[in-house]
Amino acid sequence: MKILVINKLLKAHHKEHILKTASEIGGSVLFVESEAEIPDEYQDCEIIYGFGMGNVARNKNLKWISVPSAGVDYLMKPGVFANEDCLITNSTGAYGVTIAEHIIAVSLLMMRKLDYSYSESLKAIWSSPKPQRSLKDSRILVLGTGDIGCCFARRAKAFEPHSITGVCRSGMCKDRSFDRVFKTDSLDELLPETDLLVMSLPDTPETRNILSRERIALLPNDAYVVNVGRGSAIDEDALADSLDSGRLAGAALDVFKTEPLPDDSRLWNTKNLIITPHVAGNLTLEHTLDVNVRMFCENLLNYGKGLPLKNLIDKNKGY
Repeated sequence: MKILVINKLLKAHHKEHILKTASEIGGSVLFVESEAEIPDEYQDCEIIYGFGMGNVARNKNLKWISVPSAGVDYLMKPGVFANEDCLITNSTGAYGVTIAEHIIAVSLLMMRKLDYSYSESLKAIWSSPKPQRSLKDSRILVLGTGDIGCCFARRAKAFEPHSITGVCRSGMCKDRSFDRVFKTDSLDELLPETDLLVMSLPDTPETRNILSRERIALLPNDAYVVNVGRGSAIDEDALADSLDSGRLAGAALDVFKTEPLPDDSRLWNTKNLIITPHVAGNLTLEHTLDVNVRMFCENLLNYGKGLPLKNLIDKNKGY
């Protein structure tokens, strides 16, 4: 059983964990930092842990790809796999902590006007106080109640908001941090009651442009928007119009329809918009990397023993 690991961020103890696990099921492991380093003898590997699009497209022997990310939309396109029966698992569950902290950080940055104070300090200006807002008593709407949405809700609860409402496809979530949970078709009724909208959705046909121009107009004046899911979920021009006009108080986007964000994108010059380059949930946080490797090794044991894999992607749903 050939196992190809494509990840330049792994530390020695991560590699040792993977090697030990592979030995328990009779697997041989090759670590590379990029696809360009894959030797001929591993082009027909059975398992990939990492990002190996070229090998996925060529390798008819590939049985399982374990993706270190939560999103797998790029693997859902027709013709990506040489072996269409290849199993896909993602790393949902590894990113909740880091992305939840990012959401809290940018929300406070906007509401406490810290972006303004910091930009003034770079010019050696002792800035005047600005009116501030608080997470306390805010009405928070979380669009997407998976691992990221739940991790955020649990942390946001400590700030004593007025309410935390979840919205998801099923309308059901067991996490008690949510005061109430609704199906997606209730979104139009909930947006007018929202001070902070947090979006953590995958890219699917149902989620694309879910925050349309019409729905942005339903948000109250001075509402905030944070998106850490997929850029396809928002009508970016409509959001920019609302920010430039001053109707919305602010937005923080970590994901965009086109990445990297083009130099000529109007978003770079949009008022009250915080832009981060898709860094809320990558593997730069040690905790995230540790959990990610641990999840893969657990699944690797399951695979070797013929047991069901966790985080198995439903190709029809796209997540």
